[in-house]
Amino acid sequence: MLQVSYIRENRAHVLERLSVRNFGQPELVDEIIAIDEKRRSTQSQGDALQAEANAAAKKIGELMKAGQREEAEAIKAKTSATKEDIKKLNDELAALEQELYNKIVQLPNLPHASVPKGISAEDNEIVLTYGEAPNLPENAQAHWDLAAKYDLIDFELGTKITGAGFPVYKGKGAKLQRALINFFLAEADKAGYEEMMLPHLVNEASGFGTGQLPDKEGQMYFVGLDNLYLIPTAEVPITNLYRDVILKEDQLPVKNCGYTPCFRREAGSYGAHVRGLNRLHQFDKVEIVQVVHPSQSYEVLEQMSLHVQGLLQKLGLHYRVLRLCGGDMGFTSALTYDMEVWSAAQQRWLEVSSVSNFETYQSNRLKLRFKASEGKPQLAHTLNGSALALPRIVASILENYQTEDGIKIPEVLIPYTGFDMIR
Repeated sequence: MLQVSYIRENRAHVLERLSVRNFGQPELVDEIIAIDEKRRSTQSQGDALQAEANAAAKKIGELMKAGQREEAEAIKAKTSATKEDIKKLNDELAALEQELYNKIVQLPNLPHASVPKGISAEDNEIVLTYGEAPNLPENAQAHWDLAAKYDLIDFELGTKITGAGFPVYKGKGAKLQRALINFFLAEADKAGYEEMMLPHLVNEASGFGTGQLPDKEGQMYFVGLDNLYLIPTAEVPITNLYRDVILKEDQLPVKNCGYTPCFRREAGSYGAHVRGLNRLHQFDKVEIVQVVHPSQSYEVLEQMSLHVQGLLQKLGLHYRVLRLCGGDMGFTSALTYDMEVWSAAQQRWLEVSSVSNFETYQSNRLKLRFKASEGKPQLAHTLNGSALALPRIVASILENYQTEDGIKIPEVLIPYTGFDMIR
């Protein structure tokens, strides 16, 4: 959530940055400024009347102590009207604050200066490409055919148990999945991230804190009886560990990671590009999250990007890094890098990670602050990244490592799988 004071003091800049996102309601900015002006005026009036009432109460007390009851009662009679005016102003102030809140939560984060203007994924900027596409056998198959051939993943059984988008991993397919989770967590541990085991459901306050609510309410699974949401990513519970917290400056940066299943409705998804593991309703992911000093967040963003790239390099996967354009960025992000791996069998790029800097957008909602030894608490910056999401990594390994004799296991995973080949 953007800070009202920043919007008020930087109107032209806010409008210019929102235009990079192609934001369709620029009039909200002036509406917010107008409501805030009225709110501040009402607050000022209320404070002035409250000061009068406090002064009168003090005077009444002094007169009563002096035995001047009649004079005290006279002042008390005059202050009754003031109290009514204060109540009226407080009610008006509460209504204005609610109206201001309803407006400001509709504004997305402001894109960083480096974010290119664009409409869709076609306008994203390619930052770098690593490695070369593998040369596969002529009869190379897509991962869904390989999964059936080697009895690794059963999509139909998942549909029977739950529905489409909930696969069942079997045998070496399940072991490959577990190996990747353990590998990603071990690498995060080496990079200084403290592992957390987290709830898989969150309350509304948590969903709001990280920006999933109200923006992505339709994409989340909702448990109505308990008013809880299944998490779309471990980012939500990890970041909310620090909701309503004031950290000491020397506690920064905070570095956490966590493995969780993730649940997304993916409403409206269909077609060949969602086949197999390309898009699921339930999938596994290791997430990395940092809470940092504002002066260091973009340096940290680059470090997190390099951490994710290091995982892809160790897995021997051909990948590229994209800087997302304004029209393709998430609602809460100021700058996002996407990492995509090349699927040689499908002849297309598959997104496997997003690494984002939210600046103060989440921390303002979370009331997540830090305090130096001197001065007032200030908002921290939050960042997160997939390190990594498993489905398309599994798909890429199955497709890119297939041979005439079976599917090779990347060397770094063999200690975790206990086998070097799927036959």
